[in-house]
Amino acid sequence: MRMDWTALPVAVTTEVADRLGETHAIPATTGAHAEIAATVTGTDGKVFVKAAHTDFGVRSLRYELRVSEAVRVSYSPAVEWHFEEAGWLVVAFEHCAGRHADLGPGSPDLELLDEFLTELGETPAPPDVALFSPRGRLGFEHPAMDGDRLVHTDLTAANLIVTPEGLRVVDWAFATKAASWFELASLTHWLIGAGHTPDQAEQWLARHPAWRLTEPEVLDYFATRNAEKWACKSAGTTTAWMHDLAAWTSQWSAYRHQTSKIAPTN
Repeated sequence: MRMDWTALPVAVTTEVADRLGETHAIPATTGAHAEIAATVTGTDGKVFVKAAHTDFGVRSLRYELRVSEAVRVSYSPAVEWHFEEAGWLVVAFEHCAGRHADLGPGSPDLELLDEFLTELGETPAPPDVALFSPRGRLGFEHPAMDGDRLVHTDLTAANLIVTPEGLRVVDWAFATKAASWFELASLTHWLIGAGHTPDQAEQWLARHPAWRLTEPEVLDYFATRNAEKWACKSAGTTTAWMHDLAAWTSQWSAYRHQTSKIAPTN
């Protein structure tokens, strides 16, 4: 659950001030993976700070810290510093000044995303970090998901920041070691949520060889199981984003089911 910056112990805010000078914090408006997330401006600089103190929150943030330090992708913000104090883990990331990407049809930001996906598809998973497996990330598996590529898996527009220097990709808390097509399949529902039809989303993803080389039956399986997962997660809850994901994954699954039936079998 997201908390306000003022909830931090004095020992923590003092440590931050020692590094940045007199500070002013503006809470993040998106995301919920850390108890504290804010842009912190001080007389000696500006950073994006995440902090956690619950067992789950600390484990998640520690994982993101290890991955962010190990990732050798030009699009990923650097870790500026981190410390532990008064039961809190605090991590400061390079601040990325810009806007969230527009993933809608025809958006020029899609070209920036395409360039990132090309680079990421050629990036091996860092050998010194135990990343999520496909099953650990999604709760289901298929032999075709296995691979040695670094996969972000959460390319929502909120994690894509368009800066004057280009696209920056934040929040590597779900980084996974998998086949490169796994990233593309994980992006499909975000494209649909941004206004693409399932067919448009697939046509855009098909510019990448990894998508074109993936067996249709494998994509069918991924779409079906992902839709089932989100239908189950959204049942009995009023959380809007879960229902959105259930709707978007269902659209893609229904499209895959329909096109598989009409596809030539010879």
